[in-house]
Amino acid sequence: MNVVRTTPPRPLDVTAVFPQLAPLARTATRLHPRRGAPSAHDSSIGGPLLWPADDPWPHCDAPHEGGDHALAELRLRQRIRASEAMYPDGDPHVPQYTPEEQAVLDRLDSDETWHDSTWLEGPVALLPLAQLYVRDIPLLRPPAQAGADLLQVLWCPFDHPPEKYMPRTVLVWRSAAAVTDILTSPPEPPLVVEDYVPEPCVLAPEQVTEYPSPMELSKELREQIGDWSIWQAADAGVDSSYAPYPDSFYGSHLSVAPGWKVGGWPMWGYTDPAPRPCPACDTPMDPLLSIDTFEWDSSNRSWIPYEDQATTSSTDPRYRDLMRPTEIQIGGGHKQQIYFCPAAPEHPHIELMQ
Repeated sequence: MNVVRTTPPRPLDVTAVFPQLAPLARTATRLHPRRGAPSAHDSSIGGPLLWPADDPWPHCDAPHEGGDHALAELRLRQRIRASEAMYPDGDPHVPQYTPEEQAVLDRLDSDETWHDSTWLEGPVALLPLAQLYVRDIPLLRPPAQAGADLLQVLWCPFDHPPEKYMPRTVLVWRSAAAVTDILTSPPEPPLVVEDYVPEPCVLAPEQVTEYPSPMELSKELREQIGDWSIWQAADAGVDSSYAPYPDSFYGSHLSVAPGWKVGGWPMWGYTDPAPRPCPACDTPMDPLLSIDTFEWDSSNRSWIPYEDQATTSSTDPRYRDLMRPTEIQIGGGHKQQIYFCPAAPEHPHIELMQ
């Protein structure tokens, strides 16, 4: 980890106003992805995986939809952006493209069959999405297999109708110490959905305290949180603009953190909360990983880390990179949530869009 991000304290201690929330507190780890050059030995989003050379690389054989971008072109764009980030003020002596990169672009502009989608009829190689070491994210709960201390998340960079319009994921737990010969050139699909190709990002894990989304609270507690007179009586100092809807203040600033995170409480809104039983044993499943389109938006700016606040108030075009560093987009700007079985983390996981 070579970056630090610090979430400001919440605008107020919500448990002082609503003591019923105190037992519902959960710890989440905000991952704070920021564009960089992670190695296979780092926790990362979109970085290389510590994958054994003799392990089969996972593929997806489900029906696919989309695939209108050549992955080679997107990888080239990523390398160019990484080079430009090293020279934020510009450097005329740094060429935009190397001869090898220009050859890639020329080939992609040619009449070759880069966009022949007939290859989608066969299995598709997955892309690395996240690599999380337990040493960096202690909230991770590995299965009981010997020495498991590394979670690798891969996904298929396509929509998968009719059951869902988001990537399918594969979770792999392994012991980092057991990997001695690393696969350096994993297979990749020639075509992808652009929104499902993550920018390589380093992480700055930070633990925060969360409370349930308003939609997961009891009816009685929801009514109390929506009662402006209770906030006034507590002299909590909440901006009076929230008087018509104090539950929005709670939901935006006091409950669930935005952005990529491990654990904590899930965000709801695209659908209502629903039971999430384990497919193997019916145990209620817990949130594992939230894959968010945005790190924050105009409604929850109090979650912006101290280290990013100066940039967000400027006209610097890199502000967009901070809001959406991974370039991932789920749906029209939603989240993809992965749930695991706390009784047996090796059981099949489930996915939801929110």
